Amino acid sequence: MKQVYLDNAATTALRPEVIHRMTEVLANSYGNASSTHSFGRSSKALLEQCRKNIAGYFNVSASEIVFTSGGTEADNLALRSAVRDLGVTEIITSKIEHHAVLHTVEQLQQEYNVKLSFVNLDECGMVDYTHLESLLQNSEKAIVSLMHVNNEIGNILDIERVAKLCKGNDALFHSDCVQSVGHYKLDLQDIPVDFFAASAHKFHGPKGVGFCFVRKESGLKPLIFGGEQERGHRAGTESIHNIVGMDEALKIAYNNLEAEKEQITSIKAYFINQLKAAVPNVSFNGGCEDNEKSTYTLVNVCLPLEASKTSMLQFQLDLKGIACSRGSACQSGSSQQSHVLTEILDEEKLKHPSVRFSFSIFTTKEDIDYTLNVLKDIISA
Repeated sequence: MKQVYLDNAATTALRPEVIHRMTEVLANSYGNASSTHSFGRSSKALLEQCRKNIAGYFNVSASEIVFTSGGTEADNLALRSAVRDLGVTEIITSKIEHHAVLHTVEQLQQEYNVKLSFVNLDECGMVDYTHLESLLQNSEKAIVSLMHVNNEIGNILDIERVAKLCKGNDALFHSDCVQSVGHYKLDLQDIPVDFFAASAHKFHGPKGVGFCFVRKESGLKPLIFGGEQERGHRAGTESIHNIVGMDEALKIAYNNLEAEKEQITSIKAYFINQLKAAVPNVSFNGGCEDNEKSTYTLVNVCLPLEASKTSMLQFQLDLKGIACSRGSACQSGSSQQSHVLTEILDEEKLKHPSVRFSFSIFTTKEDIDYTLNVLKDIISA
């Protein structure tokens, strides 16, 4: 049976070059980077070179990159410290953020009685920037937390506009950039964001490692206490092989960005056009049909399937070897509808199954053709 992986927004396959580089480090650079002997110094040198390399992609200083276990920890680090240590009394966010942000801000509201405000969204889930400006003008000490690329519907935030709105209103700005790092270039000298989160496994790097950009002199305090690793921002022995793998994956992603973006954009366009031809009543959620509004790496489609067949769709696709998802992989074990789609779709559309298909450099047109044939068979059965 053919195996087709179309769930790259959940995680990506490691590039062969990344596996090779990580294996080298696992075999030869096993010293603790905090140790002062030669083994430790060797690991420390690797660690700091990776930090410098990663900082360079975003035009920031190496001291502003804090290595974490991934995007969720990076989100928690920035948001919790903003409320606990930086005097923030209001969090402005949206109802379609990743749960790493939504559940964190809900918890902070309970713990610190911080005000929680939600920016308005249009029918496609795009942020209402006029309303955001109004919220900022009527806030005291606020932090805005809005993701750069939505992980379910692919909507792209005008991150530079939001960053400048926040700066002009003396507010902090945090962005979950997990779905955009490695796929879009971000010059943080032009974009005055204070904190952002990234995770290596979204751009063909290893799982369990990411980083938080922390603007210099922000005053951010650690979430995890212990040793003085990461300049006191994050205690715990650094995972050198994972960090090297992340650095390697990011280097390849940005060195090949334009060619790979063109390749994946072509795959997405082919999928959309062929799906429209095969399934006339299909619709697209959010702005994902438009690459000006949405990332080139995913589509979220609402299929004209009878309600009685909806619950079995994911199972049927899996039986045919097709990996995709109905939303974030982090909530795939939940029986509840996607919080993102619940926010933007009407009751009639929510009765029909919505599926996210996400692509990478390893996705082929043969994968798409096979998937479309399976979908046609399921819908016509």
